[in-house]
Amino acid sequence: MRLFLVLSVLAAGVQADWRLALPGWKYEFPADHQNHPEFKTEWWYFTGNLDAADGRQFGYQLTFFRQGVRPLDSDIIPLSHFATSSVKFAHFAVSDVSGSAFHFFQKLSRGAYGEAGFGRAPRLVWIEDWSCTLDDQGTFRIKASADDLSLELALKAAKPLVIHGRDGVSRKADGEGRASHYYSFTRLSSEGILRMGNEQIAVSGLSWFDHEWATNQLAANQVGWDWFSLQFDDGSDLMLFQIRTKGGGRDPNSAGTFVDAKGVATPLAEADFTLDPVETWSSSESGGHYPVTWRITIPRLQMRFDVSAALKDQELRLKPIMYWEGAIRAEGTVAERTIKGSGYLEMTGYAGPVAGVAELEP
Repeated sequence: MRLFLVLSVLAAGVQADWRLALPGWKYEFPADHQNHPEFKTEWWYFTGNLDAADGRQFGYQLTFFRQGVRPLDSDIIPLSHFATSSVKFAHFAVSDVSGSAFHFFQKLSRGAYGEAGFGRAPRLVWIEDWSCTLDDQGTFRIKASADDLSLELALKAAKPLVIHGRDGVSRKADGEGRASHYYSFTRLSSEGILRMGNEQIAVSGLSWFDHEWATNQLAANQVGWDWFSLQFDDGSDLMLFQIRTKGGGRDPNSAGTFVDAKGVATPLAEADFTLDPVETWSSSESGGHYPVTWRITIPRLQMRFDVSAALKDQELRLKPIMYWEGAIRAEGTVAERTIKGSGYLEMTGYAGPVAGVAELEP
């Protein structure tokens, strides 16, 4: 579940020329690691928790977005390189947990002269010097830099990829095409270098990769969402999202996926889990009030645990869009066994209305 669901409506409304995410999609790899220009929106999303040898802890996010502005088969004839069919942009953030600091950056480009774009492996997506590649051995390599901070990582899958939802789609609202095609590598062994100022820090840990593409997902009565990814010390992984409605309720299309230590995935429906806010942090910058501690229960899996933010202030203030996304920690029980874990949480709609949601209603 990504922030880009909202941004997809800012350039233009949904058109019949864009392909909808419908049931029956047959995933093919490695082809589906590439871009899908017949759909309006797409993102490649990496998050992770990393450790240095001296015990310092870091979280990171690197996300590449494609925003379609003109279908490839449109009758409009480009008059220049700047009349592109898509806008490319990316978000990069580092949570210095030990240093209690949060850094976030954004890049935006038309890619008119190849400075940003999408391709086949090994070079999947790039925007200037931020990039994601995939080699013949299945290793992702990502890199980004801004100001006096940079990150380069090699990411190797510890489990097979997981497809979310049912019949090839992850549904987000009622109605035809209000869904996405969505898969993840839920556990990627990660090693690389984080540069902070003049210091080069060797880091290692676990990452999560989402790839999602769609055209029209959210409905006008939906005001925001809470999305969790978690990697537990028993080898299991968990993704949950809930979509909040204007009446203060939860949309029945909220869902998730549990992946056991062997990589076997179990879809979770809205009725299978509860997400209860426990503690809230208020942003003096945006006025947003974000739940930064949650209690999560999944009776079907005999799971009960608390999730808390590694840093309370992990708000990305990228006007006009403001949202919270950052590293989290989890501790609780599964079948009366103690479990601990770490992951990432994204929260939208707490710092005011989510831009563009009302425009999604046809």
